[in-house]
Amino acid sequence: MLLEELRTELKLKSRAEAKLMVLKLGGSVITDKGKPMTPNLDAIQRLAKEIADANVERLIIVHGGGSFGHPLAKQYKIKEGYEDPSQIEGFSKTHQAMLELNKLVVDALIRHNIAAFSVSPSSCIVTKARRIQIFYNSTLIQLLDIGFVPVLFGDAVLDNNIGFTILSGDQLVATLATKFKANKIIIGADVDGLHTADPKTDDSAQLIPHITLQELKTLLHNIEKAKVTDVTGGMLGKILELIPAIDADIPTIIVNAAEECNVYKALREEKVVSTLIEKE
Repeated sequence: MLLEELRTELKLKSRAEAKLMVLKLGGSVITDKGKPMTPNLDAIQRLAKEIADANVERLIIVHGGGSFGHPLAKQYKIKEGYEDPSQIEGFSKTHQAMLELNKLVVDALIRHNIAAFSVSPSSCIVTKARRIQIFYNSTLIQLLDIGFVPVLFGDAVLDNNIGFTILSGDQLVATLATKFKANKIIIGADVDGLHTADPKTDDSAQLIPHITLQELKTLLHNIEKAKVTDVTGGMLGKILELIPAIDADIPTIIVNAAEECNVYKALREEKVVSTLIEKE
């Protein structure tokens, strides 16, 4: 009996010391953002297979809301906080919509023999003024130690200042990576990475393959100073949430998850078209 306990302890210790990656699957990739509550099932299945084939020992997955969470959150103004009793129904609907999308993602991962386990952020996180204030992470620690792949998502959460709000997947990714001392963050977007302009509307847009944190902050400052919309197609707003993790020396790579094999290559740390953001 003591031998079995020792083997279990050594197995858990070995797993806890393995590299940890945090992978974000963008809502624009796993859903059809033009049609409410419409998943992109082909993309979900393909990404599940890529994740399975990559065979990462320690992994946390976070996915966005796309056409599931965003329309309801916008309709009921959940992000702004509790202002009217009619929003209570919207809060529940938004959370439930995200659970539906999460089930599709988790089911696909399980079908590819990944020990995926759904974790609702609203059950372990409370924000204050839209920023994470309380995070009960003991369950996540145990899940990782045993060998599960926790799958979280952008969620409607309670807020100690404004009643409730929307916790973005990007803020969640940065917090998870920092708390669990991840070796890398991988952002699976619907573009190849950070560009000099919006690649969806500007043919002259050029990919930025590598950028340091200071260069990124300068870019953000210049955009804010010019008082123009984000010329990079909204990507910088997402990266802004990731700055604390990058500042903690966690490299962040942005890849086009809509393109086959890119997520697989990023997880395997192989060469892939992307933007790498590092502290220095």
